[in-house]
Amino acid sequence: MRKLILATAFVFGGTVAAMADDIIKVNTAKSVSEAMDALEAAVGNAGATVFARVDHAAGAEKVGLTIPANQVLIFGNPALGTPAMQIDPRAGLFLPLKVQAYEDENGQVWLAYEDPKETMDDLDDVEKAPVIEKMRGALAKLTSVAAQ
Repeated sequence: MRKLILATAFVFGGTVAAMADDIIKVNTAKSVSEAMDALEAAVGNAGATVFARVDHAAGAEKVGLTIPANQVLIFGNPALGTPAMQIDPRAGLFLPLKVQAYEDENGQVWLAYEDPKETMDDLDDVEKAPVIEKMRGALAKLTSVAAQ
């Protein structure tokens, strides 16, 4: 049954999005490195700036521990972030945006990110601002492109 569901998902766009609380997940058949390389390229092509790429598995190795492949890309675009911070400067606590690529216990690779609308829902009027929908759309598009 699981294979049928996954096959159907790949036929309809190659990704499955799932929401658990405020985290949106998109699966991919790529490795963590391949997915992050694709995401980094997509971010650059969209005109955003990559600030950092954090390799959590490499960090774990440095202290003698192991975890499955796990990386985070930190990126942003002042055209999206600045309007949110104009409404409430505390939006800067949640910016720049981040996407994580990780391998789960079954070997499945996921791209995951926090939904900006949910993340900023306690800020003064930020969650209702049109820029939040733009952030949500950008994250959905970038992760979809990277997953394929």
